[in-house]
Amino acid sequence: MAAAAQEAIHEHDHHEESFVSKYIFSYDHKMIGKQFLLAAIFMGVVGMMLSVFFRIQLAWPGESSDFLNMFLGDRWAPEGILNQDMYLGLVTIHGTIMVFFVLTGGLSGTFSNVLIPLQIGARDMASGFINLMSFWLFCISSIIMLASLFVESGPAMSGWTVYPPLSALPQAVSGSGLGMTLWLISLTIFIASSLIGSLNYISTIVNLRTKGMKMTRMPLTIWAFLVTAIVGVLSFPVLLSAALLLFMDRVMGTSFYLSDIIIGGEMLDNVGGSPILYQHLFWFLGHPEVYIVLLPALGISSEVISTNSRKPIFGYRAMIGSLLAIGFLSFIVWAHHMFVSGMDPFLGSVFVFTTLLIAIPSAVKVFNYLTTLWRGSIIFTPAMLFAIGLVSTFISGGVTGIILADSALDIQVHDTYFVVAHFHVVMGLSAIFGMFAGVYHWFPKMYGKMMNNRLGYAHFWTTIVSGYGVFLPMHFVGLGGAPRRYYDNSIFDTFNPTAGEMILDLNIIITVFAIIGAFGQCFFFFNFFYSIFRGPKAPLNPWRSNTLEWTTPTAMPGHGNWPGDLPEVHRWPYDYSKPGADEDFIPQTVPLKPGEVEH
Repeated sequence: MAAAAQEAIHEHDHHEESFVSKYIFSYDHKMIGKQFLLAAIFMGVVGMMLSVFFRIQLAWPGESSDFLNMFLGDRWAPEGILNQDMYLGLVTIHGTIMVFFVLTGGLSGTFSNVLIPLQIGARDMASGFINLMSFWLFCISSIIMLASLFVESGPAMSGWTVYPPLSALPQAVSGSGLGMTLWLISLTIFIASSLIGSLNYISTIVNLRTKGMKMTRMPLTIWAFLVTAIVGVLSFPVLLSAALLLFMDRVMGTSFYLSDIIIGGEMLDNVGGSPILYQHLFWFLGHPEVYIVLLPALGISSEVISTNSRKPIFGYRAMIGSLLAIGFLSFIVWAHHMFVSGMDPFLGSVFVFTTLLIAIPSAVKVFNYLTTLWRGSIIFTPAMLFAIGLVSTFISGGVTGIILADSALDIQVHDTYFVVAHFHVVMGLSAIFGMFAGVYHWFPKMYGKMMNNRLGYAHFWTTIVSGYGVFLPMHFVGLGGAPRRYYDNSIFDTFNPTAGEMILDLNIIITVFAIIGAFGQCFFFFNFFYSIFRGPKAPLNPWRSNTLEWTTPTAMPGHGNWPGDLPEVHRWPYDYSKPGADEDFIPQTVPLKPGEVEH
């Protein structure tokens, strides 16, 4: 029934479209994917600029900066010195934008939309209208979040986790007023976007696979998108409930998270609530969110590494099992973020065990990537470099994760820059590398043009060197005792001159690398936008890949993807360098020869 409905839509979709219906309010999954990508790129630029602003303060505390004054004005950077409240506001909005609007929207929103119908042989998503609504809710949410930067009292100033009671009391800090309210509204709309998008992805994968596309013939990208969507559907409603209860505490006088609060010498009426409840609700989404941004990047890297190694992916079924195991285990590790919250030590040991357990399927993925690369005929495209970079950051970030998983060790570095460094490497850099790998690999399919390889190489090396230049020293800042979100670390020089001097020096190094990394993205921006309009035309299958998207027309295929009948699948997607084959790749649409074993 669903496939028949898709065919009926395809038959009636050949009329001439207006500019608005084709490029703005499009039902076409590929156009919506590109809209998500462009929105995520814009939000990424904003998030990156905010990080440069507060890094300048950390590197040169108390020194005047015309750069800060030019962007933030006298209200938030008087005489070029960043205001203390606005420092926390920049940290809050930077984290929110990067986690939700860049890594979640940019990866799931872009590549789930572009690739799911193309790689499973469907005309479009199960519901084009819901897909359209998902993007525009995402866009509205982004606009509200950006608008919160311009309100007179400032944006939300509670850290990206917006812990109460700071976020629940408008009188606590200027950013807990209208800016915090806009943050909650924005996140509520974002969650609605994510939920309806995820339901659409699941429905499409389950119901609209073309003939022969069994679950065990799906590319690992599709498996990753499916598990990601399921994790999102199960975890985002919990964050929505946390946000709604917080909103009620703020405006309706409830006491879900508040109790026995004295502020400004005034005893508030709130009794019976607990901010620890918010932490449980937030981190029940917060840790699955790590994998909501990581799993699509891991799936993309599986495809890119296999294609450019000219080898079948090693351990295909083990890779599927590891995706499923990571998705399941992500729901039973949340309280490792709360080891210092007064948790019972026995309960803490349970979460230590489950957290360490998640290292097993993660190690399976790393082992399988490395084994796929081993003795492969590697082609170092920019996409391949970024995929290998993801393997590097996934390993190095995972090693520090083992330290933080142990409650006895975590207590020593909890809420320091060691934690910031860990999750930026394992979640931030890895997911960003996966996103760039996907853009470089599927750009020919999205835009019908080729990107410039030399600019891609410059972009990769600048990004990975500056990425490690920022986050490797940050581990030592955390080990030196510097807490996260502090406006000025020079105070440590008073108590421990050696540690204080080291922290200040390392912050300068970190900030310089952060600025270099920000400017290094100009290689990508120029390459991306120039190639859209002036890049060389892409061949039909530039990477000699096996998956179905490369069987569609070279330029951006129209709505419906395939001009004739849908393709029929006969084999798995990783038949590279198969013994006895005429070429080193065999597309999924090629029937098996008599006596040929599938894989």
